[in-house]
Amino acid sequence: MKGSVDLTTGSPWKNIIFFCIPILISNIFQQLYSMVDTIIVGQTISLSALAAVGCTGSISFLVIGFITGITGGFGVMMAQYFGAKNEENFKRSVGTCYLLSIIVSVIVTAIAVPTAMPLLRLMRTGDDIIGRAYSYIVTIYAGITATVIYNMSAAMLRAIGDSRSPLIFLIMASVLNIGLDFLFILCFHMDVMGAGLATVLSQLIAGGACIVYGLKRYEILRINRGHLRWNGSFAWKHTAVGLPMALQFSITAIGIMVVQAVLNDLGTMTVAAYTAASKIDTIAQQPFLAMGAAIATYCAQNFGAHQFDRIRKGMNVGLVLSLIFSAGGFLLVLGLRSPLLKLFSEDFASIQEEAYLYLFINTGTYLFLGLIYLYRNGIQGMGFSAVTMLSGATELVMRVFAALVFAKLWGYIGVCSANPAAWLGADIILLVIYFRLYKKKIKPALLKERESAQQDPQS
Repeated sequence: MKGSVDLTTGSPWKNIIFFCIPILISNIFQQLYSMVDTIIVGQTISLSALAAVGCTGSISFLVIGFITGITGGFGVMMAQYFGAKNEENFKRSVGTCYLLSIIVSVIVTAIAVPTAMPLLRLMRTGDDIIGRAYSYIVTIYAGITATVIYNMSAAMLRAIGDSRSPLIFLIMASVLNIGLDFLFILCFHMDVMGAGLATVLSQLIAGGACIVYGLKRYEILRINRGHLRWNGSFAWKHTAVGLPMALQFSITAIGIMVVQAVLNDLGTMTVAAYTAASKIDTIAQQPFLAMGAAIATYCAQNFGAHQFDRIRKGMNVGLVLSLIFSAGGFLLVLGLRSPLLKLFSEDFASIQEEAYLYLFINTGTYLFLGLIYLYRNGIQGMGFSAVTMLSGATELVMRVFAALVFAKLWGYIGVCSANPAAWLGADIILLVIYFRLYKKKIKPALLKERESAQQDPQS
């Protein structure tokens, strides 16, 4: 497995941090796809156009999150085979993931495109922005295949410990995205649809580059026709891990859609303020996502290699990183909130107060979010993704409750509190699941591992 990175040996701190850093930078650039679209739309078109793009965030996450989750689940299976040094099953897994990606692309596109307008109406999107909102989101949905290609190719590379290569290609694509935004919006006058098209084309290029590079760089990713042979039971193993992770994202998205529906009733300027603040918030959350991705791959490889003591140490590393990222994110966002918000519109004053309020409430509770990514991804990396759906259900209930009840009591403050309430509810469930899993699964295996080492000091 030449050229790949084995996370089953060496310092857990070094493994996780060095694996995490490229993913963090990659995630930030990936978010720039959306953020640059929003900035350019707000600066070159209008605040109404900014609100139109912003109000599609929840239904975009409903689909894009599903794809991210299911491809991430496929990546967990590949990482486990890689950690177990089972090269043949790893290649079978790669071939199966190619086939499953085709199926996912076709099914999700067929469902997402025709339901885009009904979902926008269901969320009570304002008549003044619904046309532009539909134009933007249907373009994103039509390019779902590009999203699948990038996420699946990146998951394959990360499964073998390479988190740097996807970053390089994504940086290139981000620069291309900015250029295409200006080309389609300013030169071709395509309005918000141009921003969506720029995102799709850029992601397609990044995904294609990942595949080509992976095939040239890593022999283990080169498969033959036999590895592409369909095996229902083997495909189901991947689906059984990937589908709960996908549904986890979708459940979260449903809660966000409810919040967006309540928010839409508060007016276009409030939607614009929430949109701008949430874009900044999303960028600031990327360290948690990167840590979660690193923890998932780390736990998957070590679970496949039966290195249970390393899993425990890795989770402790993740806990410390959660604390650091929480404090750093809070200080950074609040310190830079004014210049960051000014990027979105020249009419900054009209959205300033509400945007500040959102940022203060959400960044102040980042530790709750960090714990979600640590424990959820750690559990999923060990292959127990189905049980984490309990936390997703709790997150949904808490987010909907906050949106419907807190919003009536406190108005916009209640809407802003929906995320922290959801994070706290999910944390409680995840902590219970993790410690029960540790007591019943990990600790007995760990004790057995230690007893074996004591009986055979030479091993």
